[in-house]
Amino acid sequence: MDLRTGRAYWPIHNGLMHTYPPLQKDERADVLVIGAGITGALCADELTKVGLDVVMLDTRDAAFGSTSASTALLQYEIDTNLVDLIPMIGQAQAERAYQLCRESIDIVRHLVTELPDDCGFRQRGSLYYASHRRDVRLLQAECEARRRAGLEVHLLEGADVKKQFGLAAPAALFSEAGAEVDPYRLAQHLLWRVQRRGARVHDRTRVMRLDEDRHGLSAHTERGFKVRARWVLVATGYEAEQFLGKRLAQLKNSYALASEPLEDEFWPSGCLIWETARPYLYARTTADGRVIVGGEDDDFHSPARRERALAGKARKLERKLEKLLPHLHLETAFAWAGTFGETKDGLAFIGPKHQNAHLLFALGYGGNGITYSVQAARMLTAHIQGHTDPDMTIFRLDR
Repeated sequence: MDLRTGRAYWPIHNGLMHTYPPLQKDERADVLVIGAGITGALCADELTKVGLDVVMLDTRDAAFGSTSASTALLQYEIDTNLVDLIPMIGQAQAERAYQLCRESIDIVRHLVTELPDDCGFRQRGSLYYASHRRDVRLLQAECEARRRAGLEVHLLEGADVKKQFGLAAPAALFSEAGAEVDPYRLAQHLLWRVQRRGARVHDRTRVMRLDEDRHGLSAHTERGFKVRARWVLVATGYEAEQFLGKRLAQLKNSYALASEPLEDEFWPSGCLIWETARPYLYARTTADGRVIVGGEDDDFHSPARRERALAGKARKLERKLEKLLPHLHLETAFAWAGTFGETKDGLAFIGPKHQNAHLLFALGYGGNGITYSVQAARMLTAHIQGHTDPDMTIFRLDR
């Protein structure tokens, strides 16, 4: 199935950085990673770093699925507010989920220093503004909850929001802990690195079925070749239901655009912005002076219906951002839409299919896909090495 529609900015901006052959012979490995997007790349990087032998397979071109559609706002804030998450899963686990996403941003910042370039990584503040006056109390409660969790955050009144950010809103939460990155470039650099460590990366290779026995798993591909591995790690987003046998998330579309480059100082703070309304508007900048804005989420029905909606959704996004920041005069250069999975609690699914299974899942979902994937790479590598991380219980598949 097509995961995205339109002209996504990242692959066009970067061009075809690397190519990978389809699987043309049987392979053996310690770990088979299914999915060569940003999640699979992060997991494979961690696995190969500890010396595990890895094969990667992807149905489409590597990093050309959901990764290319990502707007890649790196935030510790989860789509579910902390004050709402606490009654769902308990205070300790809810606070820990937020703290893990906060740690992920620092991990990515360090990671890009090891790669050929910075992958467009920029440390940015994150501004979470009240869409309506009635949301001010929500932000006050959210501010208190985050501070109790040890997260530094500032509650701003409307006048301060306008003065510091040029944005008309009755209140906002501001955190220094945010960042932005080029997800396609980051994935490609990581895939290139895992290849240099001995991993074999194959795209345009569809896994048709998995067979499991007491010695491991065999992945049978569309071309008739197979990969035998002790462990299989599935990093295919909502398409993982092929291997799960059930759907864990509700399918949604999100729409995005990237503007033509704007003049210097058009966005002095460079901060990430998003709002309390659901679905929410979100925006960031790029290293070459563009604004990326996304939102207008709706339920997924079919790729054709998503494509028909794209032009109208892009116009709505333009109008919403220009109303929010009237000094901006956007000219859309790229517009696209992607399908993603949304969970009831806003959390990822990370871990084995069932107890003692060697079939593992790293399913980021929602607006925190990259930050969740960073933690999935760490947890699942430790799990394979026999050191299961207690944090993985927060994201278990049977919750």
